[in-house]
Amino acid sequence: MNAQEHSEARDAATGVAGPASRQRRHGLLLGVGLAAAATGAGLAWWRFSPRNEDAQALAQFWSSSFESPQGEPLAMAAFRGRPLLLNFWATWCPPCVQELPRLNAFHAAHQAQGWQVLGLAIDQLASVRSFLQRTPLGFPQALPGAAGLALVRGLGNPGGGLPFSVLFAPSGQIVERKIGELSSVDLQQWRAAL
Repeated sequence: MNAQEHSEARDAATGVAGPASRQRRHGLLLGVGLAAAATGAGLAWWRFSPRNEDAQALAQFWSSSFESPQGEPLAMAAFRGRPLLLNFWATWCPPCVQELPRLNAFHAAHQAQGWQVLGLAIDQLASVRSFLQRTPLGFPQALPGAAGLALVRGLGNPGGGLPFSVLFAPSGQIVERKIGELSSVDLQQWRAAL
């Protein structure tokens, strides 16, 4: 019996782990730890990243019509064929309110090049009307009502957080989306994407 075999036999008999046994155990624990970390990271990415849109939700969006704050129907199909920046917001949402002037400026600067901006307020009609009187916006607004949160989730925001923005190509397909406030840099990058 060589020295290593003798050491391993003694360790087995006494229940004490020797260097070779410890090395194997450390390697095994390291492998298990890395696998757990990779699984956790993958699960977190899957849970917190915006989902790919469901074809049914996309078709439902384009076939929908929502009421404007003035009480007129606004058909989503009318926005197809040109780039569309869709923004879900609410009057009670501080980041939503903060980004609206930025979206309004983007609309004013790029509408001549065919860009469209549409706001869908997940809010009460009276609150939206009051807000728009204090802060007029140059781009169209509509209120999707109870279907609004289902639409938000269907377009790739499973948690339903606001603000939520989606960039549609002229074909009607989603190109970009963001949960949270859009920055000026985001808007420049989205404009360059089309």
